[in-house]
Amino acid sequence: MKNELDIDGLLDDRQTRIIVCCGSGGVGKTTTSAALALRAAERGRKVVVLTIDPARRLAQSMGIEQLDNTPRPVPGASEGEGSLDAMMLDMKRTFDEVVLSQATPEKAEQILHNPFYIALSSSFAGTQEYMAMEKLGQLYRDAEASGSYDLIVVDTPPSRSALDFLDAPERLSSFLDGRFIRMMLAPARGPARLMSAGFSLVTGALSKVLGGQFLKDLQMFVSALDTVFGGFRARAQQTYALLQARGTAFLVVAAPEDDALREAAYFVERLQGDRMPLAGLVVNRAAVSDHTDLSVAAAMAATERLGAESVTAGLLRIHADRERLVARQRTLRQRFAAAHPQVASVVVPALAGDVHDLDGLREIGRLLAGARAED
Repeated sequence: MKNELDIDGLLDDRQTRIIVCCGSGGVGKTTTSAALALRAAERGRKVVVLTIDPARRLAQSMGIEQLDNTPRPVPGASEGEGSLDAMMLDMKRTFDEVVLSQATPEKAEQILHNPFYIALSSSFAGTQEYMAMEKLGQLYRDAEASGSYDLIVVDTPPSRSALDFLDAPERLSSFLDGRFIRMMLAPARGPARLMSAGFSLVTGALSKVLGGQFLKDLQMFVSALDTVFGGFRARAQQTYALLQARGTAFLVVAAPEDDALREAAYFVERLQGDRMPLAGLVVNRAAVSDHTDLSVAAAMAATERLGAESVTAGLLRIHADRERLVARQRTLRQRFAAAHPQVASVVVPALAGDVHDLDGLREIGRLLAGARAED
């Protein structure tokens, strides 16, 4: 594709403060995020990479036995002015930190042990996506105040619905501000008296079915939400604005397959529709041609002459299959480029094995940069 994505230019631009890697699961998004962060650190940036449930081998590749909610230095990541810290989102701990920062110790203790809070903070739909954005906001504010980092690389959660992490703040804050919550908190006086009286009939019926303790826990939880989480929507809006700001860059990561590139097209269109700053597309793990002059047709003709049992014929068939795959993937990329000519892209060839150390991440970084640099 002619519109080439300049990864090194993006990393070297000091106005770039946040890089968000988004994409469906299984396309190498987490590895891409780590490779970008390492390359940026070795080019002089002070980087923290926030990953979402990375494979254990990725944590080991960065020389860290266990990633958690606290940024930890990556040993050997940079010998110059740059630095690299890594962390993994702990969804519930991040939610707990919000509670502890907004509530008195007594109120926080009540909330943290409430069964409804435990369920919400652990498994409510959209909580992981919301907390990824909450943690991003925390990191950015802390970095601005302390100067600890000048680049944050975010690996977003893989979502069944492509960009759930953009919707999650609004969805979660809408739940907390929702009609049911308002009814639970409605004062039994004035115009609200009739509604409250009717609602008490409902809660009385629920008490018979679910038990009085259930409703007591629920009402305590809702009351706590009203006082503690009043700032949810405001913080969600601040983070959303941060994602739209000049210093943020989105990278869509995809595999060179029909379904993956179709989903990548949706990502691109959604980001553009939400006015998010899209830097470009990373097509990951692409098949590489053998770079020989032997065409598929010539290879298959040779196999027929040599016979099915010939070792050479087997190698020729492998060559033909690879060239067909390369051609098919090239056609898919060209189709995407024709539909989205304004989107810059880079193609990262597939490696022979998994990434298991910093050298592997460095190699991914060089490939992301178009393998122009020999550093």
